[in-house]
Amino acid sequence: MNKLMLLFILVVSHLLVFAQTETDSVQQGYHFTPVIELEASPVENQHRSGTCWSYAANSFLESELLRMGKPVVNLSEMFIVWHCYTKKAEKFVRMHGNTNFGAGGAFHDVTWVMKNYGMVPESVYSGLVIGEDKNVHGEMDEVLKSHVEAVIKNRNRKLSPVWYTSFKALLNNYLGELPDKFEYEGKKYTPLSFVDDYLELDADDYIEIGSYTHHPFYEKFILEVPDNWLWNEIYNVPLHDMMEIIDNALQSGYTIAWASDVSDKGFATRNKGVAVVPEMDITEMTGAEILHWETMSESDRESELYKLDKPGSEKMITQSMRQIDFDNYTTTDDHGMHIIGTARDQNGTLYYKVKNSWGEYNLYDGYFYASKPYVALRTLNIMLHKDALPVSVAEKLNIK
Repeated sequence: MNKLMLLFILVVSHLLVFAQTETDSVQQGYHFTPVIELEASPVENQHRSGTCWSYAANSFLESELLRMGKPVVNLSEMFIVWHCYTKKAEKFVRMHGNTNFGAGGAFHDVTWVMKNYGMVPESVYSGLVIGEDKNVHGEMDEVLKSHVEAVIKNRNRKLSPVWYTSFKALLNNYLGELPDKFEYEGKKYTPLSFVDDYLELDADDYIEIGSYTHHPFYEKFILEVPDNWLWNEIYNVPLHDMMEIIDNALQSGYTIAWASDVSDKGFATRNKGVAVVPEMDITEMTGAEILHWETMSESDRESELYKLDKPGSEKMITQSMRQIDFDNYTTTDDHGMHIIGTARDQNGTLYYKVKNSWGEYNLYDGYFYASKPYVALRTLNIMLHKDALPVSVAEKLNIK
């Protein structure tokens, strides 16, 4: 009987320890409860291409179609890329090579193509003609750049009449020839008629917003980043207005295309599923903990700071902090994504739910959660429907 009692006690003790371990495990990490979740198309994978801007803007437009009550439409990213590459090449040559040429781009590239050349579904033009099942653009990007650089450097003292057609032939070899007409769901379209008659999207309905102090607020300016090869203008608003615009849009049922820097150490979307701006609150530590922190090496201190084992306090972001980081190249035009909602962590802190274009690569099947401080600090600019603006901001921008 004593042995049985001892065995029983051991079993119960083990179960209690296991239960405590499970509880501790659940308390670790980030746990999110949805607040707003707007409709979005399936997560896609840009793979080995620098075309996030096309994937993000198309995802945004696909959500716009869902908001309008239309069925899911998978829009072709490479149709956009083909047209943008040809116009980048033309501008690069006209500028004697003194402008940006590469795979990068901006959200307005997509609406510019939509307005001038139309759109097609992915099923009509995938851009996959070199034997890969996903985008692999390394060779193509280098070949195209070498071509336009050779055109500029040639010793003929003038351009040949065929350089542009030869450039487009290269694009056709890597991405495929563009369709002039196609059939979709039993009807025939051109790329332009597909926009007007099927998608019913108006490129002029979409605007871009940023927040910078080197230009006047409530006016438009050309955002000085390399990927803005179109030299497109965006609206400039104070930081508090930019954050209000994002919140108002989501609360009103509109999603947002989000351009951001993702080189920050707090962008831990692969292993933690979050993007945050952590701040170690030393004033709340015990004397021993403060001593431990102060005696750490800089690398150890950063490692400790960015463990991100659970939600913690974050920096209070100011307009000045944003500007300093933009001016010193800490915030650059890294990556385009798509904000589709909000959620709260276990402490009740609000985050933005973000759709990425790296496939279902992480804890949240290709989505992650960006804190308000991260969005406030690292947002380069956003694109959204003009009707998503708060009335007060729309009036200041003279947008109707």
